[in-house]
Amino acid sequence: MSSPCTGETSEACFHGCCRAPSFVQSPKSPASSSSTMTTASTSQYHFTMAALSSLPNITPYFTNHESLPGLKESFSYFIKAFPHYSQTHRTDQLRSHEYNHLQTHACLDYIGIGLFSYSQQRRRRFDPTMASSSSHTPMLSEFYESHFFDICYKPLSLKSQMVISRAVLSQEQELEVKLRKRIMAFMNVSEDDYFMVFTSNQSSAFKLLADSYPFQTNRNLLTVYDYKSEAVESMVESSKRKGARVNSAEFSWPHMKLQTKQLRKMLLMRGNKNNKGLFVFPLQSRMTGSRYSYQWMSIARENGWHVLLDACALGPKDMETLGLSLFQPDFLICSFFKVFGENPSGFGCLFVKKTTCSILEDSTSASTVGIVSLVENPLRKEASFKLKLSEIDHDNDDGECRGLDHADSLGLVLISTRARILINWLVNALSRLKHPNSEDGHSLIRIYGPKIGYNRGPSLAFNVFDWKGEKVDPTLVQKLADRNNISLSCGVLQNFWFDDKVDEEREMGLEKMSFVVNKCRDNKRERCGIVSVVMASIGLITNFDDIFRLWGFVSRFLDADYVEKERWRYLALNQTTIEV
Repeated sequence: MSSPCTGETSEACFHGCCRAPSFVQSPKSPASSSSTMTTASTSQYHFTMAALSSLPNITPYFTNHESLPGLKESFSYFIKAFPHYSQTHRTDQLRSHEYNHLQTHACLDYIGIGLFSYSQQRRRRFDPTMASSSSHTPMLSEFYESHFFDICYKPLSLKSQMVISRAVLSQEQELEVKLRKRIMAFMNVSEDDYFMVFTSNQSSAFKLLADSYPFQTNRNLLTVYDYKSEAVESMVESSKRKGARVNSAEFSWPHMKLQTKQLRKMLLMRGNKNNKGLFVFPLQSRMTGSRYSYQWMSIARENGWHVLLDACALGPKDMETLGLSLFQPDFLICSFFKVFGENPSGFGCLFVKKTTCSILEDSTSASTVGIVSLVENPLRKEASFKLKLSEIDHDNDDGECRGLDHADSLGLVLISTRARILINWLVNALSRLKHPNSEDGHSLIRIYGPKIGYNRGPSLAFNVFDWKGEKVDPTLVQKLADRNNISLSCGVLQNFWFDDKVDEEREMGLEKMSFVVNKCRDNKRERCGIVSVVMASIGLITNFDDIFRLWGFVSRFLDADYVEKERWRYLALNQTTIEV
């Protein structure tokens, strides 16, 4: 396992512990920069200035969607502000060759690690001597149109799986062995330190661990999420049934900044230092793009907590930024829940530190959920055998993990640099949209979480507001985006609190929210906010066209009649009313 500050990772550690690379030199640096700013902060300052100058200075705000600059002009300013982006052209080549189904679709509803590429299922490899023979075409079609694997559930508890792990591993099919080794290498996790089990999905992994963790003695569950997660909710429900006390970290509205003093206080709570409970920690929010220091894992460990690292929101190669040899979590969960093409929806992976296995309980409920085997699809296996009998080569490049190979070929620096540039341009572009002729100058978009910043993550939570300042339903925004071949997500932010500075905003009712009422905080009765949002994410192969298309789509809400026009347009085309 590599250190977070060595080799290639030293230039891209997303927690800010390493020197940041320079992007563009600003002619207007602060006079005191040479004496008071570090190299890292200077680079981050230049990056922020570049992001702010990445749009044409036609007007401080765009109030009409027709006034937006075109794609060509916008890209020209974009490249001028971020010249390093042109060095990521290998990603564009990869996208055109392997993910060409995205040429007409902006896929912005996914953050995490992919496993497959679309081209794996549509490639045609013919032996030149047999290319003219039509008799081989059905076999090729049969092979490429079948998915790679099936999922087979195991009636085993997590503890039982750990106990018989060596025997089970020796009986695994070739496909599962290959995938296990490839994924552990990609996740930068050593087989000497961790066991790994396949689960049906992310939620199953969380519930499996909750059903196996000794909450009767290790009574506390502490989570760090600024959004509602079905997977975490399943863990919370299981832990409560076993008598656990559940607490969550808190965040400040509207920037969703982690309340560090409050989190430290909960980690340092009184109790048996050897069995405080389970600390569930993601390194970044998959919705707001907020990032958290992995030093929290160390603080938790030093104070008697077991640590679960939720890596589901991390993108490709992000695990290389972690010094897992120094901050080894007791448990780690990752998810391959979204794949391109026609493959199954994916699976999850649960890693258990070998020195922690002994605390797991052999729960009967834990044997009914979660653990699965990956077996090769019978149709694909039969077709593969036929192709081998025919001089036709089909999978010499280990196609099952081609998506991981793509990430490895691009590397951490290129992937993180590209994502950082794209997400910050998008934040700036959306922030420049404002309703015309509104008395209070209502912005079209409200962003939750960090704004422009070198260390922000590649996801963005926002809402659209009409000219009266009322929020447009996030599901409506999502549906209209889908009609424009743009995939977005919807979610719910939670666990945020209002401080004195935004009390006035809360009373003015600028945003409709739900509240968890009468929750006790520092011996005071407070209200914890919950709000639904739209989410866009920058993935491995996102390009400038994708985010420009999103900007153009969102800008159409500057037209006060946009939603109604869309309703009538579909009525005219289909002669039926389609609810949006």
